[in-house]
Amino acid sequence: MSQETILRLNKLTKQYRAVKAVDQVSFEIKAGEIVGLLGPNGAGKTTTINMILGILEPSAGRIEILGKDLKTQREAISRQTNFAAVYAHLPANLTVRQNLYIFGLLYGVKNLQQRINFLLADFSLQKFAKTKVGLLSSGEASRLNLAKAIINEPKLLLLDEPTASLDPSIAHLIRQIIKDYVKKSGAAVLWTSHNMAEITDVCGRVLFMSHGKVLLAGDPKTLPALQGKKDLEELFIAVAREPLTFER
Repeated sequence: MSQETILRLNKLTKQYRAVKAVDQVSFEIKAGEIVGLLGPNGAGKTTTINMILGILEPSAGRIEILGKDLKTQREAISRQTNFAAVYAHLPANLTVRQNLYIFGLLYGVKNLQQRINFLLADFSLQKFAKTKVGLLSSGEASRLNLAKAIINEPKLLLLDEPTASLDPSIAHLIRQIIKDYVKKSGAAVLWTSHNMAEITDVCGRVLFMSHGKVLLAGDPKTLPALQGKKDLEELFIAVAREPLTFER
């Protein structure tokens, strides 16, 4: 039996006057897949994620999540998606537990207190449960953001630089939690990062973007050699500096 397609983009485009931030991007992510979306700053990664989240309206193209058109069935989709990003800050005047409780209510999470207790333990946040978010370190806040991102057990999880402010030990823990979550739930994950070792570790497939277009796609472990590069970092640098070399 083939895997269910969780996310499908078809010629997705976002144009700002004369600039195409995203230029006819098409790809799919199936259940159980973790896909890396890579590229230099300004490549169109965050714009793509914001369109998938419904924050930005596409200029053209189509987004399907769980077989539903985001444009016409956004409410039905919203409870089965979630995200975490370094720039998405949670309310600073609420405690860790209060934040999880509010977002749990928004997503209609059943057995909410039990779910919160599980997440506090899983993300090593028990001792901060009554701490206001504004008093957390950047690493603690990032862990809370990730806990919020899976509170509703989403089928599609969007992660924009999720471990950027974490020390290596906690970053490793977070990667393992996400991999375990995907294995258990069959969720699909779209993951952006500038840490190529991280991407190689967690992603089964990568998409390289530059100037709004997807230039390359493949297995992060084998794609560099196919392009004559020694590793993913060297390939990233080449795409960032010489994108026209990879134009399809």
